[in-house]
Amino acid sequence: MSFRQQLATQLPYLRRYARALTGSQTLGDAAVRETLEALLEAPEEWDEAAPVKTELFRTFHRIWRSGMIVPLQSRGRSGVIAEFPIKRRQSLLLSTVEGFKAHEVAKILGISESDVHSHVVAARSAIEDALCARVLIIEDETIIALHIKQIVENLGHEAIAIVRTRAEAVAMARDERPELILADISLADGSSGIDAVKDILAEQTVPVIFITAFPERLLTGERPEPTYLITKPFEPATVIATIGQALLMHREIDINSEAA
Repeated sequence: MSFRQQLATQLPYLRRYARALTGSQTLGDAAVRETLEALLEAPEEWDEAAPVKTELFRTFHRIWRSGMIVPLQSRGRSGVIAEFPIKRRQSLLLSTVEGFKAHEVAKILGISESDVHSHVVAARSAIEDALCARVLIIEDETIIALHIKQIVENLGHEAIAIVRTRAEAVAMARDERPELILADISLADGSSGIDAVKDILAEQTVPVIFITAFPERLLTGERPEPTYLITKPFEPATVIATIGQALLMHREIDINSEAA
């Protein structure tokens, strides 16, 4: 496989990470474009001995540190937001969602392995202690739905319902006003979780995490797409990290809106 092909294979996962980190498809995809532009402008900074995915993410963070890409910040950081400084978010997402080993995260972020471990532990603790929400689960596979429900409740969240179709999802969201939605893409009656979420978001603002076996199909950067994606089969740690980031970014946006 050529270098260009290897790079193209990893781009969907950088998009997923950038979107989760910024809480926005627009900001995340812009960050990825700037990363690719940086590669074209300074190819000599690419470490050819490193795995392509690791080096791609390292380049992304080199651009982030340069100040070209600015993560969302709240005015007057306090409470739970103060418990999630950017390095904690980055370390947690890179380790649990993107599957990098501690030494790879350390290289990507330019920090020590011990710092990576401490950031991940602190981030997980903050999620469990302070980010509680009412969660709607849209999933037609019973075993998966119950697994997600267990993870959600073990984190201290309230799983308000499990629904299996678009119509059920829209009706339940209208009645219960969830603070977070976890949604499969293909539902029991042949309907789409994406369409269900579009209907819900037309009536209320709520963070959504999509669950799919084929995340690369939704990470092309060519159309409005999910900000948060979990790949099937998933590890509990991946769900925990993504829930934490989604709730954190949504609450940060709320704080900014109130302060404006």
